[in-house]
Amino acid sequence: MTPSALPLLDQHLRQIDSFPSQVRRLFHGRGQCFAGLEHITVDWLGGQILISLFKEPEAEFIPALCELVESWQATPLWQNNVRSVLLHHRSRPDCELQVLSGTFSAQQTVVENDLTFLLDLGNKQNNGLFLDMRYGRSWVKSNAQNKNVLNLFAYTCGFSVAAIAGGAKQVVNLDMAKAALSKGRENHRANEHDLSKVKFLGHELFKSWGKVRKFGPYDLVIIDPPSFQKGSFALTKDYKKILRRLPELLSEQARVLACVNDPSVDSQFLIDEMAQQAPEMIFVERLDNPPEFKDINPEASLKSLLFKRGA
Repeated sequence: MTPSALPLLDQHLRQIDSFPSQVRRLFHGRGQCFAGLEHITVDWLGGQILISLFKEPEAEFIPALCELVESWQATPLWQNNVRSVLLHHRSRPDCELQVLSGTFSAQQTVVENDLTFLLDLGNKQNNGLFLDMRYGRSWVKSNAQNKNVLNLFAYTCGFSVAAIAGGAKQVVNLDMAKAALSKGRENHRANEHDLSKVKFLGHELFKSWGKVRKFGPYDLVIIDPPSFQKGSFALTKDYKKILRRLPELLSEQARVLACVNDPSVDSQFLIDEMAQQAPEMIFVERLDNPPEFKDINPEASLKSLLFKRGA
């Protein structure tokens, strides 16, 4: 990232004449569409602007960026709507969050697709909601009516919130991070959901098949694993283990939303592994990503693939 590329960012953000009513990405440099800005993103979080750096920039970059922020804040749009501007150093070991201006709120409530989510902003890698999965959550909300849903690698239960909002009869969330599941429970409460329909299993998947099977069979299974989780999950090796055991979890008309967000792993990996490990599952389609996540190479972006059981 170089200071000479910042006019591109300035031009992009000055084209905004009003901020969205719901949480959105405003600038997506990681799609490689803006030369010199490949490692920066800007998100609108309902009054707070979050600028994230995914690589340590040149020494002159951050002072030049701060000058830009000052110029943006002089505009009526920012003066009237922006409570704070935050700079998140994602590449640093402590994931330092720097307050560039305004009043910082570590707890931030945002709205997506008319659902409420609670974010935790601070010195941590992720804040609780992956914005590129917006269409995936919307699809689940539209297709969960009367379904028994399994949400693997649930994190803060975004898919679960969408499923219950869409009329699911039950959602089982599994994630080894119990703190993330606790935030998921808060997300459900924020949407006034009936928690008797929601299960939270704080376990490591490969040691918990019996617990998962107990609440099945499932009409919809969502698989959205991390690309790598030290000591517990390596994507290309472990994904196939999940797919191999899928049939024992599924109802006869089940659908599976299988996702991968590793730039080095393409859609065909999932299609081929599903055909080999669970041949009764038929590939249906790849869900679109939101337009603000444009990528020069679509296979490097989020892949959300839909499969169905049987013909």
